[in-house]
Formats: sequence, C-alpha cells, structure tokens
Amino acid sequence: MTRSEAELVIEAEAKPEARGGESRRQAVLDTAAAMFAAKGYAGTSIRSITTSVGMLPGSIYYHFKSKEELLLAVYREGVARFELAIEAALAESSGGPWEVLEAVCAAHLSALLNGGAYARIVSPEFMRSFPPSMLAMLNAERDRYELRFEELIAALPLRPDTDRWLFKVALFGSLNWSQTWYREGRYTPRDIARAFIAILRGEAAQA
Repeated sequence: MTRSEAELVIEAEAKPEARGGESRRQAVLDTAAAMFAAKGYAGTSIRSITTSVGMLPGSIYYHFKSKEELLLAVYREGVARFELAIEAALAESSGGPWEVLEAVCAAHLSALLNGGAYARIVSPEFMRSFPPSMLAMLNAERDRYELRFEELIAALPLRPDTDRWLFKVALFGSLNWSQTWYREGRYTPRDIARAFIAILRGEAAQA
C-alpha cells in the first residue's frame, strides 16, 4: 500500500459517517465488477470506482483495504452466485446421478450466460488479466466450487478405466467455452447441458 493509500484508510476509519452500510458495500462490488469486466483489472482505478458510486475516494477503504482485496471480494461474490444457482438445482433435482449432474450443469450455464459482469470475471479466460500474486487465492475459490461437481461425478456409473478428473476438465471446458459462442434464442442452458451430458455419457458410461 502506498503512503497516500494509507492516509486514505486512516481518513475513512476516522469518519464513520463516510462508511455507509451494507448496501454501500454492495454498490462498490457491483460497480467494480462492471468496470473490471469492461476495462480489465489494470485498466480500472479505485478513483474511477468511487466516482461512479458517488463516494469520496477515502471512503472505499473502510470496506476494502486495497484494490487487491476488492478484486477478491468481487470474485468471491461471483463464485457465490454460481454456488447459489447449483445448490438450488440440487434441491429441486430428482432422478439418477446423470440427471442430477445435467440439472447442475444447466444451472451453471444459466449463471454463466446470464450472470453479466460477475460471471465474466469468474470465467477462466478472464483470470489471465489478474495479478499473478492473486491467482492462488482466486484459484482456491474456484476449486471449492468445482468440488461440488467432483462429488457428483464420483457418483456416476462410469467405466472403470475412466479418469474422472479428466472427465471434469472436459465437462467444465465444454460448459465454460459456451460463453464465447452462445447467442440467446437458438439454445437454452438446459438444451446445452443435455447435449453435453449426452455426449459424455455416451463416451464414458459403464455398459
């Protein structure tokens, strides 16, 4: 943290009236997500975020001590939205393990394709624009989310020689790549999930 940033932190902590509440923090997150997605992490400044939100530059440091901490919070918010989507799908799903996995994949796709800035930031392709020093923390958030899929894949009746880690990689690659070609109207997230699962099921299902 530079000396000027440290001074802004002290200023923010000394002025409770400048802090705002949880809605203020969410406004900062939403604005930062939109700006990171549009301009990249390096192209977005703390000042541009605070200007857009309508707050003093020093006030943001009550909520986030640095730009890196803000990025981590935005990323966590994005992952949390995916988690909520798949947990809702799990709660409503019935049938066998393939049907459950298909429902969760459809929920993942819905969050990915309709999730706006947060979804773009969480996507693997966007990770390349983040500071290398932060990748370990961000990858830990993503790995925790993918663990839910690993549990579902572990329950599938696959051929004994199937590498389940590669199965997961192939599935996530297919799902996440749809962000580059998807256009609303021709397919729904459910259509895409059903097709991808049918392909993988045909390749790896136990006879």
